[in-house]
Amino acid sequence: MLKRWDELPEYMRTPEVRPYYDILYKKRWHIALKRIFDFSIALIMLIALAIPMLIIAIIVKLDSEGSAFYRQERVTTYGKRFKIHKFRTMVSNADKIGSAVTVSNDRRITKVGKVLRYYRIDEFPQLIDILEGTMSFVGTRPEVVKYVDKYKPEYYATLLLPAGLTSEASIRYKDENKLLDVADDIDKVYIEQVLPAKMKWNLESVERFRFLREILTMFRTVAAVLGKEYN
Repeated sequence: MLKRWDELPEYMRTPEVRPYYDILYKKRWHIALKRIFDFSIALIMLIALAIPMLIIAIIVKLDSEGSAFYRQERVTTYGKRFKIHKFRTMVSNADKIGSAVTVSNDRRITKVGKVLRYYRIDEFPQLIDILEGTMSFVGTRPEVVKYVDKYKPEYYATLLLPAGLTSEASIRYKDENKLLDVADDIDKVYIEQVLPAKMKWNLESVERFRFLREILTMFRTVAAVLGKEYN
């Protein structure tokens, strides 16, 4: 599941990325187990949630104009680009009238979208991405291309593993939109302050990667969604 070093994209074969690669190389069986788990659980959940997801899709369509689903290009393993699956929580032309990140009082968010985002229900369709192998249950959240283009060399180590539905950084920064509320330049603040802070946690997760640790992260995510604070 982990490419050989000389098969990585050239921009990833750097001294900053190599230590993380060596750590993961020694844990290849954890990566294989992770993929088996991801595929099995995602398939079970997608079957179980098929009808609820259909109902949610109908509600999204009735609430505002546009598709029930939102597809945006993101970046995952080895810099591969893919279009993420999410329930649409904003007005249909949101990408054209604002930043790629969202603030808590974002006027682009629909009434139904506010509820879906709060409980992270909008991310249910990402089970499809997990089945396809472009995502995992746990891993660095997939960024849009323009933010990946701003990565420091060390940040590319996070692309050694699939992007994730949740992560330790997601738990610690579950309310990151509130941090951006007072920003005059949202993109600038995100790139210079929020992204580096999140990457600290993301890189630590790669460095300490273990399959069982990821299971713990999943449980911690559920607790966070239900209101538990992790500081």
